[in-house]
Amino acid sequence: MNSVQPAGMESALERARDESFWRDVARQYDVEPGPINFEHGYFGRMTREVLKTYEEHLAYVNRSNSVYVRQRFDTQDSELIRADLATLIGVPTEEIALTRCASESLQSLIRNYNGLKPGDQVLISDLDYNSVQTAMRWLEKTRGVEVIEITHAHPASYESLLRTYRDAFAAYPRIKLMALTHVTHRTGLVMPVEAIAHAATEHGIDVMLDGAHALGQLDFNLAELGVAFAGFNLQKWMGAPLSLGFIHVRKERLSAIDPDMGDRRYPVDDILGLAPYGTPNIPALMTLTKVLEEHRALGGSAVKGARLAYLRDLWVREARTMQGIEVLTPDDPRLYCGITSFRFTHHHDQPLMTQRLLDEHGIFAVARQGSACGPCIRITPGFITSADDVAHLTKALRALA
Repeated sequence: MNSVQPAGMESALERARDESFWRDVARQYDVEPGPINFEHGYFGRMTREVLKTYEEHLAYVNRSNSVYVRQRFDTQDSELIRADLATLIGVPTEEIALTRCASESLQSLIRNYNGLKPGDQVLISDLDYNSVQTAMRWLEKTRGVEVIEITHAHPASYESLLRTYRDAFAAYPRIKLMALTHVTHRTGLVMPVEAIAHAATEHGIDVMLDGAHALGQLDFNLAELGVAFAGFNLQKWMGAPLSLGFIHVRKERLSAIDPDMGDRRYPVDDILGLAPYGTPNIPALMTLTKVLEEHRALGGSAVKGARLAYLRDLWVREARTMQGIEVLTPDDPRLYCGITSFRFTHHHDQPLMTQRLLDEHGIFAVARQGSACGPCIRITPGFITSADDVAHLTKALRALA
């Protein structure tokens, strides 16, 4: 991303509105011809330079085989990667372990959490990710705990979200562990993590934070959020190759998580024992140095997040004036990011309307289900998305509403 310079003193909001700047950013990507993509939430693109770097690393590892991996990657380069990721979220290096994705990270944390006994309770919500819900429900069979499932009020507010959790903590005093999603994948709702985590701590409840959609989209310092356990993706908003994630465990809480399936490769006080055993995508991990370099050059999560939220605001402002459109994500800037969901209120079948967006207007989006507020369509812009693309979306929504 050589032509893109850091924001410097320019505010993130000013940079977010600069279409010329983002056209330069978009030119750093190779994009297959096709519909306008408003489904960047699944995974992100690599820039041309990142892809080139990845391919070079792939070729090098293929040539050098285990000589490089055993002599340098395992003992030196992987430690530098951990240090870079620790700096990214504001924690010490010894609190980071590399994994293949956020789901793998959180599943390891949940299944190896040793603070539960039969009769305890664990908490999930309707907005948590499917694999996290599944892992927490698995504890019911394996640990004899009770799974408490809550739903969030719609429309949500900062106060209602916090109240829902406080009410659950009071109503179910045996809760020992809870899942919490920073940015929810169904609607894009941003949870007030720090306030919820503080309330949980007051009740002696440990929080497992799903940061899959937060990293690279929200500007945060993990140490300040008050959570001891978290899992992250690098393939969504960081623009890394697929199959990369990491675990965070606060050092003084590491004893609460057993080594994965009794792994004995590392001392019990080493977080590396929490990563499921297996050969990782080493060329992809080697590419993270370039990924983080470009992330910083673009202005980091502050600039990235401001751009995505700006694009979101462009279509949401218009959509809120349309009869037949209900935007599900609130406009409180504390509670949204680039991802926002809506539904067509005059049409029951949201997957069908998603298909009509594609067939009739050349817009690719995705229908989401599973939240208590009902089926919806998720709109997720990306770093190649332009204001003109958003204008096309709003025109399509008006035509179909």
